[in-house]
Amino acid sequence: MSQFKVAAVQAAPSFLDVAAGITRAVAFIEEAAQKGAKLVVFPETWLPGYPNHIWLGPVAWQMQFVGRYFENSIEAGDVHDKAIAKAARDNNIQVSLGLSERAGGSLYIAQWHYDETGELIKRRRKLKPTHVERTVFGEGDGSDLVVNDTAIGRIGQLSCWEHLQPLSKYAMYAQDEQIHCAAWPNLKLYEGGAYALGHQVNNAASMLYAVEGGCFVIAACALVSKEQQDILCEGDPQKEALCPVGGGYTRIYAPDGQSIGADLADTEEGLVMADIDLSMIAYAKAAADPAGHYSRPDVTRLMLNSKPQRPVMAFDETAGLAMEAADSAAAEADVVEITSAAE
Repeated sequence: MSQFKVAAVQAAPSFLDVAAGITRAVAFIEEAAQKGAKLVVFPETWLPGYPNHIWLGPVAWQMQFVGRYFENSIEAGDVHDKAIAKAARDNNIQVSLGLSERAGGSLYIAQWHYDETGELIKRRRKLKPTHVERTVFGEGDGSDLVVNDTAIGRIGQLSCWEHLQPLSKYAMYAQDEQIHCAAWPNLKLYEGGAYALGHQVNNAASMLYAVEGGCFVIAACALVSKEQQDILCEGDPQKEALCPVGGGYTRIYAPDGQSIGADLADTEEGLVMADIDLSMIAYAKAAADPAGHYSRPDVTRLMLNSKPQRPVMAFDETAGLAMEAADSAAAEADVVEITSAAE
């Protein structure tokens, strides 16, 4: 399959209400499938919503959201996870879901990828939360920089400012990524005061990813609704100026950098749809393949450790030495030297 439709969700989250968010997510999955899409992509931490409160006030004020945000985050294998898997299966569509993942006492900025049968392809975590996000979320590891074979092509995922990390991007390009799921929060935070947080810079990052990687980029972006603003800002004009309504700038980019598909207004909810043709990738990479013929491995190379970094490892007297040896061998095998595809 080289030609098919894809969809990106642009919508405000059901902030701090994961049950309502799941209901709406299923509705978007159904709508995308009914319109012929083979893949639908959701924004960053769309369930239960991006934690804009961490940008709006002192830590003492933010604490009112901590418990609610934790309780409305999703655990692998819970009823919410199963509901999305069922929706993917029932509608014969792949789903890239942006969510806050709860594991033990920690949260992670996550993207979960389900195939068209509802089977899980990958649960990945953002490698390094950005700026004050580190007060809420933990880190991923090298196993989260992965491109997976699927029935519709080789698909990878990154969140937000991971698209400003050159080495992480190169690790993805080197895996022959064809379709990239880019998850973004709303892009109006601090509008007028922090240009780098706005849609101009961040949409440019998605566009450049498409050109550098020679791939299609589905850049799903959330927006802030008036209801969410009221929860976060409590009628404070200063906070409302920092977190305005809107900020949805969803785009789908072709490998030559063109924005394809109809664009929505930044305050409008809905699906951005596009027809993609994977055969276009060959033309883009004939001009420039940064991890292939356009590379200079004799000058620069990337070392990638793709081994999962677990904080706790089981150890006992009978299995300890074997486990240690196996882990050592795996570590050596997983430190991959990424150079030219032709080398």
